[in-house]
Amino acid sequence: MERIIKNTLLERRITIHFTNLKYTFIRKSPFICIAFAAILINLSWDLTEVDADEGSIPSLQEIVDRAKPGESIVLSDAEFSGPILINKKLTIQALEGVSLINESLEPAITIQAEGVTVQGIRVLQKQSGEESTAVSVQANGVVLRNLKITTRGYGILLRDSVDGVLEDNLISWDSSQGPSTLGEKGNGIDLFNSSDTRIENNRIVNMRDGIYLDNSKDLNIFKNKILGSRYGIHCMYNDGTKIIGNIGEYNVTGAMIMGVRDVVVSDNSFVKQRNNVNSQGILLYDVQRSIVEKNDIEGNRVGIYLERSSQNELRNNSIYRNFVGIQFVNAEKNFIHDNDFVANVIEAEAMDSESNQIEQNFWDTAQVLDMNNDGNSDIQYSINPFYRNLISETPAFQLFFQSPGISFLSGMYEQDNQHSWTTDSSPRLKLNQPVLTSNSIVEDKPLPDKVFLMIVSSMLLLISILTILYSRGQKT
Repeated sequence: MERIIKNTLLERRITIHFTNLKYTFIRKSPFICIAFAAILINLSWDLTEVDADEGSIPSLQEIVDRAKPGESIVLSDAEFSGPILINKKLTIQALEGVSLINESLEPAITIQAEGVTVQGIRVLQKQSGEESTAVSVQANGVVLRNLKITTRGYGILLRDSVDGVLEDNLISWDSSQGPSTLGEKGNGIDLFNSSDTRIENNRIVNMRDGIYLDNSKDLNIFKNKILGSRYGIHCMYNDGTKIIGNIGEYNVTGAMIMGVRDVVVSDNSFVKQRNNVNSQGILLYDVQRSIVEKNDIEGNRVGIYLERSSQNELRNNSIYRNFVGIQFVNAEKNFIHDNDFVANVIEAEAMDSESNQIEQNFWDTAQVLDMNNDGNSDIQYSINPFYRNLISETPAFQLFFQSPGISFLSGMYEQDNQHSWTTDSSPRLKLNQPVLTSNSIVEDKPLPDKVFLMIVSSMLLLISILTILYSRGQKT
């Protein structure tokens, strides 16, 4: 059974003119006059009732309460007030122009019944607070689809809920009351103890964490786009989770993966996480037996960061234009192969991480020689830490990246302690695959950023030499 609700306001205008009333009519028809006066009094009372209700917003809760379990409710072209509680199985579908406005600290929508579907509503959660949220789900098999949520707290909370589906939703922070810090915001989607949930094709903007996943398993996080958050995807203690096809841009960290086993991070794009000293494309902390593959990681401060992680496989990733391509800290027994490292300022850093297997990656700065034509160099590539150590002591030397003077000093440094450097045993001669990015990096074309940096560095070095020579000439 389908119930269609349409919100209209009845406009009634009654104009009564008293003209040319004669005393004789009143005198001769007293009962008619009394009856007429009573009608006027009654109409006046009715009109007062209508005027008082004209400015109010109807409650969606009343419609929910009247519906029977299993019913479908279709809302069209209306504005409703919240909060609402759904404690029976219903399908609520909103057509274009339906809004739910909640002025209380309670969730705008609370779902406590299995199998509920809510889709198409624009939800405005007006109040801020630690527990303020737009939608709270506390039941299994709930579907939230095509919601447009603007919130001063959290977007969607799932607690002790399994088999849920969250797809095609837009969640954004309400900035109408001025700028806010990350600490004041809630997460876009916040999930706890809610396994077997699918989160797909959502867009999340300017929240604390875009998607926060905690203490669950077998989650599917597909094709979401997260912008301007702390962690785009924050995955903690979730075994068997798949994070595939997502896009993260301008977050502090694209994906923060912590305390997990058997996770797949594949075919994602994490770009321009670089506005914080702790920014990374992908951060792996205490991660075991997981796969990180086919990701585009470009323009971040650190491309991939591994700490206290082991027995993971990193393969076929495109790691472009990051300040540090890959960084290891207390990370052991990981297998890193067939990745492309291109135009990173520092290709790799390793601290207390000497037992990782690194082979057949493409390094754009490697000197290679292939005697048997197998596509891999017969010369191992040892990543020189000279530049990293130099700029850690004097950051201003970053201006001379790949200048002739730095290259000369780096070559002298190779004579000492080379056995302790991070090494690729057989680097590849060619890119794994041409990668087109916003700046059109392809295999057979020069790299604009790299060439630009070399030109600027050379010019600065030349100016410095000319200045010194000119100063000495003036003294003589």
